[in-house]
Amino acid sequence: MKLANCCLYTLSQHDRAVSCVKFSCDGSRLASCSADKTVKLWDVSTGKLVQTLCGHTQGISDLSWSRDSRYVATASDDKTVGVWDTHQCQQVAKWTGHKSFVFCVSFNPRCNLLASGSTDETIRIWDVRTGRTLKVIPAHSNVVTAVEFSKDGTVIVSSSYDGSCRFWDTASGMCLKTLVVDSHPATSHVRFSPNSRYILASTLDSKIRLWDFFSSRICKTYAGHVNQFHAIYSCFVVMDPTHCYVVSGSEDKNIYVWDLQSRQVEQQLQGHTSAVISVSAHPKEPLLASSALDPDCSVKVWRLKNDTSI
Repeated sequence: MKLANCCLYTLSQHDRAVSCVKFSCDGSRLASCSADKTVKLWDVSTGKLVQTLCGHTQGISDLSWSRDSRYVATASDDKTVGVWDTHQCQQVAKWTGHKSFVFCVSFNPRCNLLASGSTDETIRIWDVRTGRTLKVIPAHSNVVTAVEFSKDGTVIVSSSYDGSCRFWDTASGMCLKTLVVDSHPATSHVRFSPNSRYILASTLDSKIRLWDFFSSRICKTYAGHVNQFHAIYSCFVVMDPTHCYVVSGSEDKNIYVWDLQSRQVEQQLQGHTSAVISVSAHPKEPLLASSALDPDCSVKVWRLKNDTSI
């Protein structure tokens, strides 16, 4: 069964590279952050701009939604982590501590903790209520490119340009496991599968690898896209219980969709005019969001469907 697609919206309010797009956990909003120092919130059903959040003094690389879809956390080149109340449309916290650019950020499932990764090679775990740093983990020997909590919040996975993915015990900050490909390509992004048994790791050799967390073995490798320079996001799209796909942006301006099991490229979504840096799957509907670098600077929302006529 193949995929068909339709671009529902092209959102062009940012005037610099759009570094990240993520749907809210309830699926009603899409957030985008940019080198233009802003976060923009969009209504998913209409494609209308709802809010623009301002407060950082340099560009924003990543964002994370709280589970209740009220708060957005941001990672900025101004070395701070920001927290925004989207109901009040205001910044409610700005945390300092990282010594260099903050590159990635993630709420835990309970939203009482926040993890951030930086070009200072550390991960910080923050108490959301007080803003206090609970732990500083000397995590990697290069930029920390992604952090994410497991489904139950007990483990954090991180990736780095040092070529490794590492797993950390949330409570103690101890390293549980390190995954490395023999050729040591820089790891540009990592994320847990929905059940947290697997991780999807993107590397700068234009490959995406699906690792089994328990066995520490590579199960699948996905190729065909171009990823040699940028930290490009990848994600899972679950269409129904029997159809799951892996999606990634690409430096050739396309979006690639692979069948999870067969590893075959099912679709290339075309429409962006610059490298596609970020992709995000809607939590409930067969929707995909994407964003691109300069000079495109746009966000696109796509509807995916199984095409039974192919």
